[in-house]
Order: sequence, then C-alpha cells, then structure tokens
Amino acid sequence: MTLKTEQNDISPENDPIRVIVVDEPATRGHVRASLGPADDILVVEEASGGSADRAVARHVPDVVVIDLRDLATEGLLMIKRLSSLEESPAIVALTDGEGNPEMVGALRAGAIGCLPKSTPPEQLAGLVRAVAAGHTVLSPATTRRLVRSAARRQADHDRRLALVAKLSERELEILGALGEGLPNARIARRLHLRQTTIKSYVSMILEKLDCRNRTQAGLLALEAGLCSRPPR
Repeated sequence: MTLKTEQNDISPENDPIRVIVVDEPATRGHVRASLGPADDILVVEEASGGSADRAVARHVPDVVVIDLRDLATEGLLMIKRLSSLEESPAIVALTDGEGNPEMVGALRAGAIGCLPKSTPPEQLAGLVRAVAAGHTVLSPATTRRLVRSAARRQADHDRRLALVAKLSERELEILGALGEGLPNARIARRLHLRQTTIKSYVSMILEKLDCRNRTQAGLLALEAGLCSRPPR
C-alpha cells in the first residue's frame, strides 16, 4: 500500500502530533523507531495493555497506536473503551497481515486506521498524520474485506425482510408488537389470546425469520412498517 504524505505540509510552528504506543515489552521499539525520524510526531509514552488507560488519561494524546498482534481481544476491548471517551484519541490498530479479521473487529470497536505491522516506517508516519487529521486509512485488503462483509449483511437483511411478507396476518400483528417492545403478557391482552399461545407464535416467528432473538425480530418489524406505536 502506498500512503503519500508531504512532510512540508506540516508547519514547524504547529504542535507535534502526540502519540501513545500500546504494545508488549517483548516487541516494543518497532513503532517508536518508525515514528522517531518524523519531527512533527512525538511519542509521549509506550504503554502495556494494563497501563494504556492511565497513560491516555495522563497525556490526552492525539493518536493511540495499538499493536493487536500482541494484545488480541484485550486490544479490541481497549479500542472500544478509548473510542468512547469524551476526548477520544484517533486510534490506529496494527495487526499481523493484510486483511486480518482483527482489523475488521478493530474498526467496529472504534479504530479509524488499520494496517499490518509490517508497514514501512515512512508509511506508518503518514498514517499517523492522516488519522490525526480525522481521516480513515485502511490497507486495500481490509477495505475489500469490509465491502464483502457489508454486502453479506445487506443480503442477509434483505432475505429476512422478504420472509416477513410470507407471515400470516396474526404473525404480522405479533411481530409488530415485538417491534413496539411489548412483552408476551401485553401482547396477549391486546390480542385476547393466552400467553402460552403468544409464546408459541413468537418462537415460530423467530424460526421463520431466522432471527436469533426478539430484538432482532423487532428491528425487522420497525423496518417493515408493522408498528402502530413507537418502541417502548
């Protein structure tokens, strides 16, 4: 991947981009060495997974670079925490290789940059500049994986909406009530049916629509326009 960034675009009078690097001691040094030659980037601290939150609170950095190769699930949870902060930093995730599934997880958790850790030093510095400016930067393989994933989700969603049209009138009534967030007891009173009957209907609806739970079915009801009242 080629990421072009002009060093001269950064005025020497501007404050440097403040960066925290989160990785494990055994692999520490690669990112700092990559960013060190850039006079517009300042690595203010290298932290391990357990101390990253404190480091961010202490320095309030512009960018946090997290090595997911070392931190795995812990790193994804960290990204989610940091991205939910009121003054959240831009988060860059580094992984083992192009298109790694962890990259998709990192983006869903809140990262705005994802690259393999093998990215050349000059490109890594360019990535940090780009995310600090608010841009999302991805490797080509990650972009392709995201597009395929979105297409699969949309196709699955369209398939479920088509299944809604095949439900009976009574099933559509109950599905609409699920979209309003009503419990079985309320649905039973509304339709003058027994709770056990409603429970059976709900089970059948979930099976017919291939939904995992009531919430997923309720969202389909909302999108299909079956709800007479807003969700509770």
